[in-house]
Amino acid sequence: MISVKNLSKKFGDLTVLKNINADIDKGEIISVIGPSGTGKSTFLRCMNLLEEPSDGQIFIDDTPLLDKNTNVPKIRQRMGMVFQSFNLYSHLTVLENLTLGPVKLLNKNKNEANKKAFELLKLVGLAEKVYSFPDELSGGQKQRVAIARCMAMESDIILFDEPTSALDPTMVSEVLAVIRRLSREGITLVIVTHEMEFAKSISNRVFYMDEGLIYEEGSPEQIFENPKREKTKAFIHRIRSMSFNINSPHYDLYALQAEMETFCEKHMVAPEVATRLIHITEELLNLHPDYQNISLRLSYSEKEKSLKLLCMNPGKEHNILEETEDGDNLEVILIKGQCQYTDYWYNEGVNFTELHVR
Repeated sequence: MISVKNLSKKFGDLTVLKNINADIDKGEIISVIGPSGTGKSTFLRCMNLLEEPSDGQIFIDDTPLLDKNTNVPKIRQRMGMVFQSFNLYSHLTVLENLTLGPVKLLNKNKNEANKKAFELLKLVGLAEKVYSFPDELSGGQKQRVAIARCMAMESDIILFDEPTSALDPTMVSEVLAVIRRLSREGITLVIVTHEMEFAKSISNRVFYMDEGLIYEEGSPEQIFENPKREKTKAFIHRIRSMSFNINSPHYDLYALQAEMETFCEKHMVAPEVATRLIHITEELLNLHPDYQNISLRLSYSEKEKSLKLLCMNPGKEHNILEETEDGDNLEVILIKGQCQYTDYWYNEGVNFTELHVR
């Protein structure tokens, strides 16, 4: 669907992209990771010609994007982009932001565009904000509107340029949840992100960019668990992790707690945070009455100074942190009270519960 051949980009004497080659199939989900300043955002912006490449070729379904005879605006209608800074029209309501493109560019009538906009806002959980202005929304809500706007244009490719980097931690999960939902719609997604666990769980392939090129690419398992090249290894190892599997109610709680304490000491996590982590873990495991097939992964990002606990268990879709209607689930209340935020998703028969410890 997308083919990039020997793509280069220079800004004056500075070469940002160096002969990049990549092929992305229809419906693939590609995460682009790597250190700051390695050309990730420039790569994305060249793909829809927000930046003019200095050399190389880009093909969208065999159509040469850089050919002077190509109808670039028509191609762009198929290729939406979600920016760090939302890029909504502040003088228009949420509804008007979603319907402007379909009416002006896709020749939809207003009623048809409005109906579709309402459906999409419901999909991203913002139906009640239809007549609000962007300044009346939180950052996470603005980003969800931006995603809905791309979908309103019937885009079959969406490029995400670090969609959560401008958000407070509490708003990140709501945007990631919407992207996860999109991933099941058959839309081709290319996502520049610093959310490593998200990239690992959602992607078909991961591009690690360094030195202005795609330095290494592969499956999430290869890139995050067994990177081949030295710079990839150095980058991935900055995110330290440990794993623990539980298959019996007689698991060794004290051994688990000791491993967590050692992990936190090694990475100089504040003692009070380590204590909260241990309390959270014990309460979380109490929510799994059979203690079967539970995998825990604790990770610490040196870059973000963040401590995350990911709990994975196969079975029917079930969010164990979903509060009861009467709100009397004490374990859930205690866990959420000690986390910056929590996230849940279900993928290929596995429940994922992610906790960001304060």
